[in-house]
Amino acid sequence: MRKLLVANRGEIAIRVFGACRELEIATVAVAPADDRGSLHSRSADETVEISSYLDADEHIRAARETGAEAIHPGYGFLAESPEFAGAVEAAGLIWVGPPAEALRAGGDKLEAKRIAREAGVPVVPEGEPEELGFPLMIKATAGGGGRGMRVVREPGELDEALAAARREAKAAFGDDRVFCERYVERPRHVEIQLLGDSRGEVVSLGERECSVQRRHQKVLEESPSPALDAELRDRMSEAAVAFARSIGYRSAGTAEFMLDGRDFWFLELNGRIQVEHPVTELVTGVDLVREQLRIAQGEDLQVTSCRLEGHAVEVRLYAEDPRTFLPQSGRVERLRLPSGIRVDAGVEEGDEVGTSYDPLIAKLIARGPTRDNALELLAGALEETEVEGVVTNLPFLRWLVAHPALRAGRTTTAFLTDHPPLSAAPLRVPDRPWAGAFRLNLHPPPPAPPPDPEVASQDHPGGEQSALTAPMPGTVIRVLVGDGDSVKPRQPLVVLEAMKMETPVVSPYEAVVRAVHVSEGDRVAGGQLLVELEE
Repeated sequence: MRKLLVANRGEIAIRVFGACRELEIATVAVAPADDRGSLHSRSADETVEISSYLDADEHIRAARETGAEAIHPGYGFLAESPEFAGAVEAAGLIWVGPPAEALRAGGDKLEAKRIAREAGVPVVPEGEPEELGFPLMIKATAGGGGRGMRVVREPGELDEALAAARREAKAAFGDDRVFCERYVERPRHVEIQLLGDSRGEVVSLGERECSVQRRHQKVLEESPSPALDAELRDRMSEAAVAFARSIGYRSAGTAEFMLDGRDFWFLELNGRIQVEHPVTELVTGVDLVREQLRIAQGEDLQVTSCRLEGHAVEVRLYAEDPRTFLPQSGRVERLRLPSGIRVDAGVEEGDEVGTSYDPLIAKLIARGPTRDNALELLAGALEETEVEGVVTNLPFLRWLVAHPALRAGRTTTAFLTDHPPLSAAPLRVPDRPWAGAFRLNLHPPPPAPPPDPEVASQDHPGGEQSALTAPMPGTVIRVLVGDGDSVKPRQPLVVLEAMKMETPVVSPYEAVVRAVHVSEGDRVAGGQLLVELEE
């Protein structure tokens, strides 16, 4: 392997380029016209313009034009596409990832559940809504990253949630199939890092705790998990390895699980490098990207076992509102990233953060001998960080890393429901059994619905009229009302898309539509007028 093309962008492309430089492998970046000036396109030995990151033929063309022998897909886009993997290998190129057959088996969540059951791995029940009851979770059959996911708590929400999940899945993965499964209210999200070679050997590199999430996407990850002991780690690792072997897995991959107490359920296998892979690298000493490159060239696994040394924590610095998590755009006029910890950045000072791609600015990863030490290092690094010119989640990250419940290791996927972003933290974390919801002589109530940025609307009253404006920059993908229509409270009026996530703008009360100011396909700025209402 003398030259490699990365079919991706941002910090993961830059991360792969760095590994290639250490191995003296030349690098090729690709970028559409609207991303031509991005940092990753300035970081490779060569850059080729393509029509889209989602066009497999364009990546193969770029590889042939530059003489690249291999393609690394990164994460997202086509990283888990069996069709792309097959096309790369059919073109006589090296695919730095799992075989197409393994991607096909592991990438289809329903097929993956069937295989997991046969391998003796516990899974969350799926089925028809009337069989499962409510609340339930809608998931995209293909892909991940929170795209195409919806929690439905009432039957009346089902139809619109299904339609939105299908649209989002189609836009993100080119596949609009979705399914429903039982929703577990307050689990932990724990994943096992795997490596497999072409001889069928698979090894576990321990776990990552990824419970703190917004919009079903992770914001903080750590390794090891504060919830696992050696016995539970062994059981989860054995389940992950069993599934990977059953589909003939090769390369780096991650088995994701929900954990409740000492019970766990397999969710999916992510057939790619993960955004949070640095925390595993820092506690195992294994360079996962270099291992991917070695395995892709037919070499056997060098890692036969691992021991987790110390503790590592990662947070994701995004261009997004720190309370609602709605994506933001703008030029990064000042960027001061911390020293003393690992930083994987996707932009530099002066770069533009747009609405077409993921708003990740950088990942900040701290390692220490203990969990407390790692969190203290990360807290200090966040205080050192400065970003100007674009709104970011930096205040939220500082709040999160200092939160006593986070410090105590009490994290679940409902963390931001129980502790709304930037809310006042308790002076001390309550002792059990008072740590959760309770009522004397009654079953505890279900948790309140999580903060829902997907129905955010900006309401600017003007007498008996209201002007609803875009809560963030994006593209209008659906206009659901017309002039003179009567609307009910929380009825969706317009659906915006930014960073491949949908955000319905809803009516704040019962009203009549006075005027609609946008059409489907329009690009809008944050704060731009969308719909006028009158009572």
